[in-house]
Amino acid sequence: MMKRTNAIYSIVALHVLIWGALLALPHLLTAGQQPAPGMLPGSFWLVSSFIHIGLFYLNAYVLYPRWLNKRYWWLYVLSLALLAAVTYYIKRGILAVFFPGVSGSSASFPVIFFPALLFLVASIIYRLVVDKVHYEKEQKERQAAQLAMELKFLRSQISPHFLFNVLTNLVSLARKKSDLMEPSLIMLSDLMRYMLYDSEIRKVPLEKEVAYLKSYIALQKLRFGDETPIETLIEVAPDQEQLSIEPMLLIPFVENAFKHGIGWITDPWISIRLVVAENRLTFTVKNKYTVNGSDSKDSSSGIGLANVGTRLKLLYPDQHILAVQQNAGIFSTVLTLQLR
Repeated sequence: MMKRTNAIYSIVALHVLIWGALLALPHLLTAGQQPAPGMLPGSFWLVSSFIHIGLFYLNAYVLYPRWLNKRYWWLYVLSLALLAAVTYYIKRGILAVFFPGVSGSSASFPVIFFPALLFLVASIIYRLVVDKVHYEKEQKERQAAQLAMELKFLRSQISPHFLFNVLTNLVSLARKKSDLMEPSLIMLSDLMRYMLYDSEIRKVPLEKEVAYLKSYIALQKLRFGDETPIETLIEVAPDQEQLSIEPMLLIPFVENAFKHGIGWITDPWISIRLVVAENRLTFTVKNKYTVNGSDSKDSSSGIGLANVGTRLKLLYPDQHILAVQQNAGIFSTVLTLQLR
């Protein structure tokens, strides 16, 4: 509300400044000079200018927006012609009453009639510009609202997808009656806290996202133990930890690796590498895969990667490179992201 009020005050001040300059200009140019015989006096031009200003705003804010359309365009044209004629005769009347010496001059007709037309044309141009600015602003607001809705929908997809994968892992530990069940649940509660509270924020500090990523990897290591080699390298320069990033942006790549890189695969392994330096994040995740193993996955497979790909396009246009490759039994994703 305060921003809107300040904007209105700024616009009013700008209009006053422009009109003040236009009103003062003729007097500044003719300062100290005597008007030629038959010329219209400066006081008449001052009164005429106020009439023209009223004409400008009447057309810009009443006639143009109300009648310039397919149905009433003829009424708009007629009203402009009527306004020009009425304005002319008002000014003629002012001359006849206050300046009778010049009121009957035929040479005064152009300088009395045509300025009103110039102000009407200027008001039409002004209205076109204002409407264009308003339209572009509404388009941006509409796009921003649509973007927010899309991101909210995408984030709502992440939580159940993430929970599905983690709970599946915990079921495996429960079946084994593993002592790791309790620490796994504690880690899950920390992850849930991040998902429920921090993920609602548009951007989070990079250190929070990295901590979330480490907790997820630790949870998976508890589940698989030494059965699957999990190589992890996370290097974040100290001056880069406070950079902002979209929450839960990196986890789908790791989820995908654990879901598709472990199972009906001989000698599975997973490599996770995160390096952040000079405001540039490079995130590489690799895992072994088999075609048959991938085909046997449930219908939710691929939701995470498709989701994060869409979010990257919405939030980081022209600021990211995402490369996904499958080659020689190795599935790899490499994300390069410019952070701020």
